[in-house]
Amino acid sequence: MKLKIGLAQMDTVLGRGEENRRRFQELLEELAGEADLVLFPETWNLGFYPQKVSQLAEGEGETTKSFVAGLARRHRVNICAGSIAEGEDGKLYNTSYVFDRQGELIGCYRKIHLFTHGKEHHHFSAGSRPGLFTAEGITWGQLICYDIRFPELARTLALAGAQVLLIPAQWPYARLHHWRTLLMARAIENQLYVIGVNSCGTMVGGRKACGHSLAVDPWGEIMAEAGEGEETLLVELDLARVEEVRREFGVFTDRRPQLYALEEDTFL
Repeated sequence: MKLKIGLAQMDTVLGRGEENRRRFQELLEELAGEADLVLFPETWNLGFYPQKVSQLAEGEGETTKSFVAGLARRHRVNICAGSIAEGEDGKLYNTSYVFDRQGELIGCYRKIHLFTHGKEHHHFSAGSRPGLFTAEGITWGQLICYDIRFPELARTLALAGAQVLLIPAQWPYARLHHWRTLLMARAIENQLYVIGVNSCGTMVGGRKACGHSLAVDPWGEIMAEAGEGEETLLVELDLARVEEVRREFGVFTDRRPQLYALEEDTFL
């Protein structure tokens, strides 16, 4: 099976939900005619993250979900809407929603690892469940930005059957090398496709997200890479390649998980 994935590297504007939705639609329309699924950056609706994000997000969540569902239905394309800042029951979450070609919600993942270095935990509550969904006959895994620094989560998704990891982000220039390296590492160690879509907009404190959205194959080879500005990419994934790499290089069959838990007598 082959699938075409659209990468929408977007210049998000802090706190400007209506403006960001307009640009979201324009980028989607560049890709929707050919892509089977389109991925957008992290917190694209409000940026990462404006002052008074809690108040802004309270009304943004449902508005944005309805907006994306309508676009998915109109263009008959699966959309992984990056992630959005949304409020629920007095808490704020960094949530990735996926809508199918009929505009139905088929995936929901709330960011598990909050970026304490950037004080994300001062504003957002952490999710508690890994992100998996099924579309186009395969299983997809979801991570959000900082999650890629935790290989255990990516491995959990791979063991649950994920053949593609979708990773929206707001990643800064200062750690561009980490972004590229971590995406390739997650692909290599789990022998699956990794699609990372970053923003190129202004972040809190005036920093800029670095762009460089990437598609990486199960052998760790870069299939496509964006530059630093707003851009769309289209890549074709051959899902047979996942099984081919796993069959030829038996990482999963050679695992010894019964030895991975440390006990008192582990070391002599």
